[in-house]
Amino acid sequence: MIGFADRPAMKPDVLWFVQLGIDQGLFTRAQCVKIKAKLGGAPSMLDFAQTLIDEELVTGVEGLEKLAGLAALQAQKGPPAHDPFVAAAERVQPLVLHAPKKSGPAGPPTFAFDSVARMDDAQLGAGVKELLGSTVRYGASDLHLCTGRRPFVRKDRVLTFISEHTLTAEEALRLNTVLLTPEQKKAFLEKHDLDYALAIVEPERYRVNLMVHKEGSAGSYRMVAHEIKSMNELGFEKHLDTLKRLLSYHNGLVLITGPVGSGKTTTLASMVAYLNETRKDHIITVEDPIEVVQKAKGCSVTQRQVGEHTNSFFTALKGALREDPDIIVIGELRDLETIEMAVSAAETGHLVIGTMHTSDAATTLNRLLDVFPAAQQTQIRASVAESLRGIICQRLLPAKEGGLVMAVEILVNNVAISNLVREGKTTGLRNTMETGLRDGMCLMDNVIFGLFQEGKVSKETALASISNRVLRAKIT
Repeated sequence: MIGFADRPAMKPDVLWFVQLGIDQGLFTRAQCVKIKAKLGGAPSMLDFAQTLIDEELVTGVEGLEKLAGLAALQAQKGPPAHDPFVAAAERVQPLVLHAPKKSGPAGPPTFAFDSVARMDDAQLGAGVKELLGSTVRYGASDLHLCTGRRPFVRKDRVLTFISEHTLTAEEALRLNTVLLTPEQKKAFLEKHDLDYALAIVEPERYRVNLMVHKEGSAGSYRMVAHEIKSMNELGFEKHLDTLKRLLSYHNGLVLITGPVGSGKTTTLASMVAYLNETRKDHIITVEDPIEVVQKAKGCSVTQRQVGEHTNSFFTALKGALREDPDIIVIGELRDLETIEMAVSAAETGHLVIGTMHTSDAATTLNRLLDVFPAAQQTQIRASVAESLRGIICQRLLPAKEGGLVMAVEILVNNVAISNLVREGKTTGLRNTMETGLRDGMCLMDNVIFGLFQEGKVSKETALASISNRVLRAKIT
């Protein structure tokens, strides 16, 4: 009689083949147990797949081939965590004599980049999906796959190389296009630029930008948070009343601004979620691409993607005015036509929320107004003075204890601010905001100085981020 320890061990690729097939519903665990008993010993993955076909348990040969490729790739990392032939309820828990040590945070993602040429498309696609998943588990915000460069991720604004292998043009192109649909791949190869949202398994979503540079293709993958955080969780706890007041209006313009990577999209999604839960309105969003999916709650939410559902932000915004919206959310105010239409919509009874790539309130207003020709300046200043509700400028700074911390500047439109905008005296905004604490206004320098006093950011970070000489002197 052969003891349990003497039985031949099932190969990892067979175990993964069975596990993945059960997960995808191609066959059942009971069927696999019967085949295992019939074949005996440690059958190969080919023998196992052939028996499934012979027994007429599976008819799609192509599906089994893809499954085998994926299983072979997963097997390179070892067998699955659990025996797929045993149901979860039947697993015997081992006796633990000592409490296991808590596992630390996931390490940087790994991938056999030097093996890309030897992988078929099914294996490569599965590998890229796993790479994205491990990037999320590591806590990184971005993954970059670029020709002529080592692959790297960004975590807490710091770059970390995840391989010493430098990607060739062919490797980078395959890595960045293996998950595209034929239509997307054709568009990328023709235009050399592509923005799209990648949804692998709900709720995993990624914002992807592909482009071509002088050495070849490159891809940037931004991780979209699985859950929509509240404004309080994002770091707006001290300014929550002000933000809620700005979102309580039924018309007007609210702008969320900040440099690239400052969390504008996350804040925008959080605001839409708040509106969705607290109001009963029709919300139309125009995004490029759709990153955070908003499921209807109190509101009816319609999300449109530039390029797929509409030609541009301008055409979508123009059409939205005929679609009976109460709230219009614009992913980015980029050009004259879009900004002009947004201001017009804010004046005609809609709450318009949009984002811009600017660093502070004064710069935001100048950018908003200066896109208009000189002949329209008087009119547009009067329109913005009346329609503007507020500007939220944000930055993410490295926290003293690791991670990132939010710093925010808020302008709330009151009589004094409105007069400055109408008269074109935006240089006086800073002084007016300093005296507008009662209205919920705050300046970025003062907020960062407060974070330094609270011990949330280091002296070096505070000095690098504050321009006010008086505050800098207090730090040194």
